[in-house]
Amino acid sequence: MNKKPTIILVHGFWGGAAHWSKVITDLSHRGYEALRAVELPLTSLADDVERTRKMITQVQGDVLLVGHSYGGAVITEVGNQPNVVGLVYIAAFAPDAGESPGGITQQHLPVGAPNLEPDSDGYLWVKADKYHESFCQDLTNDEGLVMGITQKAPVASTFGDTISNPAWKNKPSWYQISTEDRMIHPENQAMMSSRLNAQKVISLDASHASLASQPKAVADLIDEAASFLAR
Repeated sequence: MNKKPTIILVHGFWGGAAHWSKVITDLSHRGYEALRAVELPLTSLADDVERTRKMITQVQGDVLLVGHSYGGAVITEVGNQPNVVGLVYIAAFAPDAGESPGGITQQHLPVGAPNLEPDSDGYLWVKADKYHESFCQDLTNDEGLVMGITQKAPVASTFGDTISNPAWKNKPSWYQISTEDRMIHPENQAMMSSRLNAQKVISLDASHASLASQPKAVADLIDEAASFLAR
């Protein structure tokens, strides 16, 4: 039987590894055991890449990286590690060399942009009372409340950190577009996914939090990628 790669899930801004909880349980029920989720410091792209690199090097064998939101920038930068065999982008940034998440955001500002708020310590927050409508409008009010209060704010300058050598130019990739995304404009997602030469691009009628609102469809794409890469 072919061995599938270890799946490492990489979260984005305004959340932590637990954002993947429904995808993790779905993949587990399909028989996946080699699942990991990295907890990023969100202090700089370099710091987040280094934390992810350390997790990758702890794995004996192939790794499939899955990035949500800003996590896509992280997997783009760290994905050239020799045992990384593929990249899956979930409503995520996939910058080219010299591009940053912030720069791409400026091309088409998302609906939720006015609801971002820096604090005096340099962290960037989604206003808690606007989190549900901005990040996860297709989840329940209670889920949106909890995600907004427990959000993990990045250091704002991380938005401007640029990619050096994008791994999607060297590794097979898959991309999921959220057509109702209010945090990364769907047109920006369409632009980024169109240049990947991806194995597959799917669109979901979902918010930015597709990993929580449509975990089965997200897990389907990850499963397809992992099966393709099995050896």
